[in-house]
Amino acid sequence: MPRDGSATRERILAAAERLVVAKGLSGTSVDEIIAASSSSKGAFFHHFASKQALAEALTERYVAADLALLERGLEAAAATEADPVGRAIAFVRFLEDSAALLTADVGSGKVGCLYAPVLVEFDLAGEGSIAQVDKAAAQWREQYAALLHEALADRGIRGVPVDAIADHVFVTFRGAFLLARATGDAARVKEQFRALRMLLWALLR
Repeated sequence: MPRDGSATRERILAAAERLVVAKGLSGTSVDEIIAASSSSKGAFFHHFASKQALAEALTERYVAADLALLERGLEAAAATEADPVGRAIAFVRFLEDSAALLTADVGSGKVGCLYAPVLVEFDLAGEGSIAQVDKAAAQWREQYAALLHEALADRGIRGVPVDAIADHVFVTFRGAFLLARATGDAARVKEQFRALRMLLWALLR
């Protein structure tokens, strides 16, 4: 077991993510996080000087997981498809196929998108948190736009707003979680990915 406090820090962050996704930043107290993580006030403030510092660390952790998923999707697309159009479609299919795992607890209120409370409650989240969300959105845009540029070139298609479509992939991904949370229906996430895949196929075929 780590003796440097990293396990306690991770436990606090994991508990905080569940609570903030369910209740928002303003609706989640430090005491609730301490209780949910089975830690102490001393341990909390040892790792996080303030609630805003926690929010920034929480967002950084969430973005790291988000970008790791992006990387896995890119690797899966490259491994399964040889042609550019196939890779562009396969990436979205990867998200579609991952939907069940990503939304396993959506009915419990534990699953959602951390970006929503961070952006809505930016005064509590801090500029560092907002910058992290922007970093995630930019990475998704850059990486999917590269796939899309190759696919469009392969088909000889011009005049397509590539960056906007790449942003739409990110927006669909994150917005689908909000839709699932609002309706209590995890199937909405998979449905949105499937609809996006069909739209992209209509563009690229």
